[in-house]
Amino acid sequence: MAEESRAQADAEREALVHRFAAFYDAAPIGVALTDRDGRIVDANPALAKMLGRQVDDLRGTPVTELAESAADAELIRAAFADLGTVRRPRVREPLDLASAEDDVPVRARLTIAGLPGSEREPVYPVLMFEDVSELDLLHETLRRQTVHDQLTGLPNAGSFVNRLEATLAGSADGEQIALVYLDIDGFKVVNDGLGPGAGDEMLRHVARKLRAVFTDHEAFLARLSGDGFAVLLRGNLTSTDVIDLVEEAMAELAEPIYLGGRGVGVSVSVGIVVREAAGQTQEDLHRAAEITLHRAKENGRAQWMLFEPELDRWDRRRYGIGAVIAGGLENGEFEIEYQPTVKLDGSNEIAVVNAALRWNHPEHGQLRPREFYPLADTTGMTLALGRWLLAASLRQAAGWRAEFGPAAPDLCLPLPNRLAIDSNLVGLVRDELKETGFPPGKMRLCADTRALLDPRGEALEALSVLSELDVQIAMVVTGAADLELINAQKLPVGFVVVSGPLVDAFADDEPDAAGARTHLATLLRRCRELGLHRVGAENVRGLEHARRLREVGIVAARGPVFGGPVTSAEVEALIRKNAG
Repeated sequence: MAEESRAQADAEREALVHRFAAFYDAAPIGVALTDRDGRIVDANPALAKMLGRQVDDLRGTPVTELAESAADAELIRAAFADLGTVRRPRVREPLDLASAEDDVPVRARLTIAGLPGSEREPVYPVLMFEDVSELDLLHETLRRQTVHDQLTGLPNAGSFVNRLEATLAGSADGEQIALVYLDIDGFKVVNDGLGPGAGDEMLRHVARKLRAVFTDHEAFLARLSGDGFAVLLRGNLTSTDVIDLVEEAMAELAEPIYLGGRGVGVSVSVGIVVREAAGQTQEDLHRAAEITLHRAKENGRAQWMLFEPELDRWDRRRYGIGAVIAGGLENGEFEIEYQPTVKLDGSNEIAVVNAALRWNHPEHGQLRPREFYPLADTTGMTLALGRWLLAASLRQAAGWRAEFGPAAPDLCLPLPNRLAIDSNLVGLVRDELKETGFPPGKMRLCADTRALLDPRGEALEALSVLSELDVQIAMVVTGAADLELINAQKLPVGFVVVSGPLVDAFADDEPDAAGARTHLATLLRRCRELGLHRVGAENVRGLEHARRLREVGIVAARGPVFGGPVTSAEVEALIRKNAG
């Protein structure tokens, strides 16, 4: 019975050895068995394949000779030393193994452990090599995608910020730093007109040109976002050095690029900041470069601008105002002011009051429309301001109408361009007239040719519909040519307001104003031919100015001669005075 049990145990051990041998041969990782001197006793097929060698060739080879470099060999040697003292598995950082088939080393991760042995050889070292070449390649690809722009191959915005912060931290005393921010002008036209493929090729083209130009001063280029690029320069440089490079880049980009056989011009707007690196922060430099770039774009594009402290302070104020328009509207900081338009027939009767917004800013005091409307266009708040002005002015005008009856003046609402082209203008006006009960015939909407000709809107159609609702339409003109739009489009204009040099020419009796006066006479004659007999003027400065305008046919005027803008309460006082 005992012999039978021993035979069964021996069979099980032999089967176990066979299973281990099969596992050893089939293991996907490379395994090498060594003696305690580090010579390979045996290796499995996976290790041989990994190294491009035969198993027989590996036997007897010192395991350190598998290493690609002396440092990697020392790593294996240290692992053996640790195994002899600690007697536990040791996982090493990746190391490079020499490949017999390829000049490129094999990136592997080593684990060394000791198999139990005999009294003579208490530990049999076993080394396991895991091929991590593809994994490392994946990690590198992911890392590059994280820090690089895939389209252009340039570092991305995150990399640029990191480099800028590192540069500032490591800068020497007196070292200069320069930021160059570039935006492609009209990129949306190319992207939308020729397709995203053309836009992508243009971005790659710009990246190549910038790489070719910005090679000195440790230049670091990046694509920030969309059509925006940035360059960081450092060292012994001046504003002139940077400007020369920028102008060279602009000249290189000016040569047409052919996209699908069509030549496309490339121009850029550029903001430049050059400062001593000491004491600067990444945030301040970024903001300065951004604002300088915006100024270049506002001034006509296709040009560079250099950061100037005085302009920067002004821009900070402007952008600070624009950023909080929504809050000002929510907090009740806006109110309406009115500019009276007075008849020039000697009665001094107020024919109409022109409504406009005034902002009582908690920090900057009283702000006029010209100080915040351009910023509202940028931030998308023009429509909200226009709607509020429409609703609030109609409520006030309805109150005057209820109290004073026919003595109350008409209400004129100059339409901000964004409101004039809004597709919902008719609905807005109709709803507010219904809500307030204000008579449509006592309301005037005033637009200029810029709004009427805007291709994005439907101002012409909207004004025609509002005219059918009995709303009066007024048009601001600066010359006789503007009247032809009325004639060509058959606009239902009832009032014409003359503005600009034609009016200013009558302020003083100067010989060089004769041409403008002749032009105004032509304009008034054309108005009569079109049946437009109610022609007013704005920015009338004095009584003599008003008299001269009345003599040539202007019937009403507004401006400094009749005082400045007034509040709703002051309008009520003027109505009472005129009625009395």
